[in-house]
Amino acid sequence: MGRVLISNSPRTGSIAKSDTSSARQYGDFVTQKRIAFFTGNYDLVPDGVARTLGRLVSHLKDTGSDAIVVAPTRGAPSSEHRGTLLSVPSIPAPGRSEYRISLGLPRSVRGSLASFRPTLFHIATPDFLGSRALRLAQRCGIPVVASYHTHFCSYLKYYRLEEFEGFLWKYLRRFYRQCRHVYVASQSMAAVLQTHEINRGLRLWERGVDTSLFNPRRRSLAWRRSLGISEVDPLLTFVGRAVWEKGLAVFAEVVRALENQGIPHRSLVVGDGPALAALRERLSNTVFTGFLDGPMLARAYASSDVLLFPSDTETFGNVTLEAMASGVPTICADATGSSSLVVHEVTGFLAPPAEVPYFADYSTRLITDWQLRRRMGEAARRQALRYDWNTALARIVSYYDEILNPRIDSAQLATPPLCDAAGPAG
Repeated sequence: MGRVLISNSPRTGSIAKSDTSSARQYGDFVTQKRIAFFTGNYDLVPDGVARTLGRLVSHLKDTGSDAIVVAPTRGAPSSEHRGTLLSVPSIPAPGRSEYRISLGLPRSVRGSLASFRPTLFHIATPDFLGSRALRLAQRCGIPVVASYHTHFCSYLKYYRLEEFEGFLWKYLRRFYRQCRHVYVASQSMAAVLQTHEINRGLRLWERGVDTSLFNPRRRSLAWRRSLGISEVDPLLTFVGRAVWEKGLAVFAEVVRALENQGIPHRSLVVGDGPALAALRERLSNTVFTGFLDGPMLARAYASSDVLLFPSDTETFGNVTLEAMASGVPTICADATGSSSLVVHEVTGFLAPPAEVPYFADYSTRLITDWQLRRRMGEAARRQALRYDWNTALARIVSYYDEILNPRIDSAQLATPPLCDAAGPAG
C-alpha cells in the first residue's frame, strides 16, 4: 500500500511524500483514517463550530480512525474534548477577545503533525492558520478538504466593513478552489456560495440534534416559576451568543413592540457574550439566564413557548433545530441556515431579515394563539427527528472515503455525494 512517509527530523519537522506514490494517489484502501483538523476555535468558546468538530473527532476515534486538532488556545479549555490538541501562537481578536487569531504553524507543531502521519487535512477556518495548512498539504501531497462553518461576509455589515465584502469573497474563492471538497451545512448556504463562484467539490453536510436531550418532556413549570414566569405567561425566548450579528437588535425591538401594544407575554434571553450588558439596558423586563448547557439548556428550550431567532448570519442553525426538537415553534430570519430548517407556516415562521414588523406580527400570532403554538410545535418536533447525528457523521466519513478510498463504489457511500444546488465536483 502506498503510504505517506513522515520525516521526524527535529531540524525540519517535515511531512514528505512516499518515493513510490503520492498521497494524492490513494489507489489502495486506506484502512485507518488519520485526520488533521485546523480550526480557529476548538476549546475557546463552546459555539457551533467547536461542538460540531468535537462530535466529529469523537466519532472518528470511536470508529477506529484517529484525529488531531490544531487550534489556538487560551488557558484552561472551555469544555472537555477528545483527541490531541496542538496549540498554535495567537492574539486576541479585536473587539472579540474571547476568540483568537492564529499567527501561523510553528515548527514544533509541524513536527507533531509529522509524527501523527496524517492521511487528510480538514480545514475548518480559512484564516492564516488554514492558509499555512493548505500550503503545507500542497507541498507534501496530502489531500485537503474544508468545511464552511461561518458566513463571514454576512458579519461585515455589523462591523461597518461592507466595503471589504468584494475582497473577502475573492479571497474565499481562491482558498476553497484549492480544496478537494467543501462541506456546506445547508442547501441555502450552498446556493449563496455558488452565486459567488464557490462551487468546486461542494458537499452537503447537515448537522444532527440529540432528540433525547432536546425533548418536550423537559418542560418545567417549576423552573419557570423560579424565574418569576407563571404557567399562563407565553414565553418568547432567544438562545445564542450575545453578539449583535445574531439579530439581538431585532429581538429587542420586537419585545418592546409587544410591550407597547400591551400583549401579555414574558421574554427570556439564554446566552452570554459581549453585547449582553447593552441588551440588558434595552430590555429591563426580560429575564437573563446567562450561558446554559446540557440538560439546563434543554430545559430552557422546552419551557419556552416561542423561539425568536432573527439571525441572518447562520450557515445551519443549531439553535433553531434544538428548539424544534424541543417542540417549540420558531420565528427565524428567512436567510441561510434557518430557511433550510423551518417550514414556513407549518413548523414556524420565516420573516424577511431585519424587518421588525414581520417578526412582531408572527410573534403576536403565536403568543396569542396557544393552539397554533401546539400545532406548530408538534410539527417542529417531527421535522427535527429527521436530523440524526449518527447519519450526519457517517456522511462526512463517506466523503473522506471518496478521496482516500476512490475504489469504493459510489453506491456504498452513506449519502448522495453532491449538494443538490451544486454542480459536478471539480
